[in-house]
Amino acid sequence: MLKWLFRGLRHGVVTTRYPARPEPAPPGFRGRIAVLGPGDAPQSLGDLCPTGAIQVEGGRVSVDRGLCVLCGACVANAPERFGFEAEYETAVRRRSSLVVGERLATALEGLRPTLGDRSRTLRRSIHIRHVDAGSDGAEEWEIQALTNPYYDMQRLGLFFTPTPRHADLLLVTGGVTNSMREPLLRAYEVMPEPKAVVAVGTDACSGGFSATTGEVVGGVDQVLPVDVYVPGSPPAPIAILHGLLLAAGVVTEEAAA
Repeated sequence: MLKWLFRGLRHGVVTTRYPARPEPAPPGFRGRIAVLGPGDAPQSLGDLCPTGAIQVEGGRVSVDRGLCVLCGACVANAPERFGFEAEYETAVRRRSSLVVGERLATALEGLRPTLGDRSRTLRRSIHIRHVDAGSDGAEEWEIQALTNPYYDMQRLGLFFTPTPRHADLLLVTGGVTNSMREPLLRAYEVMPEPKAVVAVGTDACSGGFSATTGEVVGGVDQVLPVDVYVPGSPPAPIAILHGLLLAAGVVTEEAAA
């Protein structure tokens, strides 16, 4: 016991100060993919991505971060065109905002752009119901880390609840499987108003690798209106925290393109 007491006195408070203080990611961290510079792009660049996140039209290239699993194949094979950005704050309010590069996507617009005035209602104590709609388990490890002493999400008024009837926010991981579609809908329907939905991880944003298997409905927005998307495979705890705070209205700045 004394050993742990002296250790605590020696190291002091180790809890992150985020969001009061920015928390920079370490060099080399795979936060998100960026498209580097304009120029005529060969059609073959699209073949580099196993999930089809890279699109080339008329020599212009774009990347859908909602499909990207951060495997790094594009960076390894075309470093002049793609690179990793060491950023934690990757959450956005619009699905279309996850598409970056030289082409603006319009097909993904209009799903649910912002919480509007509801964010002010959710500012204080936020109770979160987590639903695994078909995850591979990677996001769950990162979500679990939010309750440890370093991230300590309770200090920000964020708490998990075992029932959606007491929840303000629905945190969904995984591409929605056919068998989880109805349970997910029921969880959302019994939540009191106002309520928000945060999709965490590439699978939740788009369906990921399983989107074309027939066993997955797709991303969460194919079933529910999504307020905030947190891309990544999996996203880091700070990235998830940024998404939760964005949905709650505690922070207002979403990820830059």
